[in-house]
Amino acid sequence: MHKSVSRRGFLKTAAAMVAAPYVIPASALGADGNVSPSERIVMAGIGIGGRGSGDLGNLIHFNDCQFVAVADTRKDNRERVKNMIDGKNGNKDSAAYIDYHEVLARQDIDAVLIATSDRWHTPMSVFAMRAGKDVYCEKPCSFSLAEGRVLADTARHYGRVYQAGTQRRSEEPFVFIRELARRGYLGKVHTFTADIWGGNVRPGWLPPEPEPPREVLDWDVFLGPAPWRPYNRGYLGHGGKEDFHTGCIGEWGSHTVDQAQWINGSVLTGPVEFEFPNNDDGGGLVARYADGVKLVLKQGGFPNSCGIKVEGSEGWAFSADSCGASCSQKSLNDKRKQLVQRYIAETQRPLHHWRDFLDCCKNRRLTVAQAEHAHRSVSSCHCANICMKLRRNLKWDPVKEEFIGDDEANRLRRRPSRPQYSV
Repeated sequence: MHKSVSRRGFLKTAAAMVAAPYVIPASALGADGNVSPSERIVMAGIGIGGRGSGDLGNLIHFNDCQFVAVADTRKDNRERVKNMIDGKNGNKDSAAYIDYHEVLARQDIDAVLIATSDRWHTPMSVFAMRAGKDVYCEKPCSFSLAEGRVLADTARHYGRVYQAGTQRRSEEPFVFIRELARRGYLGKVHTFTADIWGGNVRPGWLPPEPEPPREVLDWDVFLGPAPWRPYNRGYLGHGGKEDFHTGCIGEWGSHTVDQAQWINGSVLTGPVEFEFPNNDDGGGLVARYADGVKLVLKQGGFPNSCGIKVEGSEGWAFSADSCGASCSQKSLNDKRKQLVQRYIAETQRPLHHWRDFLDCCKNRRLTVAQAEHAHRSVSSCHCANICMKLRRNLKWDPVKEEFIGDDEANRLRRRPSRPQYSV
């Protein structure tokens, strides 16, 4: 209840307020080394498991990024991520939701980090962009060819910043081999070899198990676009089932095929032919671009994950995770610093994928792994998966985004999706 105030008392109080100096805390202005609230990007996480926690750690490292909430169908993830956020913020104020709609409805949230399972990447990104959020999403950016086109069109239509989690585009060794190829040091490029190590996925169900309570796991939302099935804990990974995962080609090709297209300048197109390798794991599958360049998918033989080799008429260059870069001509290594610095100067991009996203949220540039580029790269992976599924060669029109004269293959451009999660 408010006490009544006399006119004389009100005037006395008002005079005292005018006479007192108005002090703005240094933290509000950023003068104490912090970032002022007006310059801070407020974020939330959606579906943050192991890989997403790595993304989260990279983002909250920056003072101009503040996470305030997490949404996850899994209680263990919600609690773990809330603790990460609260530890960084120095309080217990972050929100933890089961329902992602609560994050998307918050007007104070500028952007979201999406690190759900593969099947959720496009729908969640589209829902977020429609809600006015910028998006950093883990790869692969889509679960089907049709979804990828919706994703790219949505980012363009709503003017949202989108960054795919293909961070090798922002890592120095991969940038170096790109610059070697793009600037002619390897001669005319003719072949890429891309790592896709691991097994493929298959149809089928796992045996039913008792379903946990909703507060432990919201099973229906966890399934999301996937056809409904009874709970089994094995699905919390992907269980090796194609309704949950894009297999080794989608998992690793999201990085290595993306590198090939980026280096080749094919970021707005894709191969026109896919040749079945007559095996079950995709190793040896050959994709050919209209310019004659060949992309070969390889199982094994690389010293680490995400290996990519580019060959030209005058030499080759190679990189993989934690392996640096190597070249056929040792003299080319002397150009490494010069070429990388030139790339940074010309593109005005940092060699930090998450920093690039935050910068673009502020300046509204397209990111280094923008939605259209991500869609085109993963489209090549989807086409390769369809080639493997049908066990025969395919011809692809990257302009119309359809298989040429092939109704059977074209039917596979879409996946079945439950209506409430369909885009």
